[in-house]
Amino acid sequence: MDENSKYLKMFDLTGKSAIVIGASSGLGISFTEALAEAGADVVICARRDQKLIENAERISKYTNRRIIPVKADLTNEEDIINVVKIAEEKLQKIDILINNAGSAVAGPSLNLKKEDWQKVLDVDISAVFIFSQKVISSMISHNVKGSIINIASIYGLFGDIIPAAPYYASKGAVVNLTRAMAVEFASQGIRVNAIAPGFFPSEMTNDLLKDKAILDHIIQRTPISRIGNPNELKGGTVFLASDAASYVTGHILAIDGGWSSV
Repeated sequence: MDENSKYLKMFDLTGKSAIVIGASSGLGISFTEALAEAGADVVICARRDQKLIENAERISKYTNRRIIPVKADLTNEEDIINVVKIAEEKLQKIDILINNAGSAVAGPSLNLKKEDWQKVLDVDISAVFIFSQKVISSMISHNVKGSIINIASIYGLFGDIIPAAPYYASKGAVVNLTRAMAVEFASQGIRVNAIAPGFFPSEMTNDLLKDKAILDHIIQRTPISRIGNPNELKGGTVFLASDAASYVTGHILAIDGGWSSV
């Protein structure tokens, strides 16, 4: 084996099995593509089953990997348990979990209702905790030294002029949940890290990015002076999922064009 092959093998996910939540649209598609392109079989879940099926068929066709769509409401614990059960049945074990739960309510804090706050926290942090709990339990029972990747946000690290307090709070919670679980499960060989994306085109950000004043603010605030391409998330995803990151846990990887350095 030459030197290049040796290093590339560290990033190879062949034989690995994964779950990606929130994979019907947006960044969840990129995370699924990244894992499958690196060799993993993937269970994908979200509420919109038709989009899941379409994504599964497309990604499976060009990667030749098993992509299994499962309809699930991330706020329903029974649905979460069912996703984990299907992953175990179809793929025998779970090596990787990507917690790509995302919900946001924008607007001045004084105008938000309790239901707005609760909706965001139910999806963005409660679902992440419960999915992690169930998957880590599965990893331990199957003696898997696995990788959990939580999707946080630069808004879990910093405030900004765009008002969306529930989202900032929930993603900040994801950051510290990542660190807490990384410490708690390190002795079992389970790594827990997070990716904190900057601005990328997605269903969640499309309306914001149509506002010229907001788009100008984002570009001026970002040293690379543009929003990200979803494909630019793939390298970091595969790194954290793979043996290349075997000594990395509790880390928050900002993929943000330099936003977090300003």
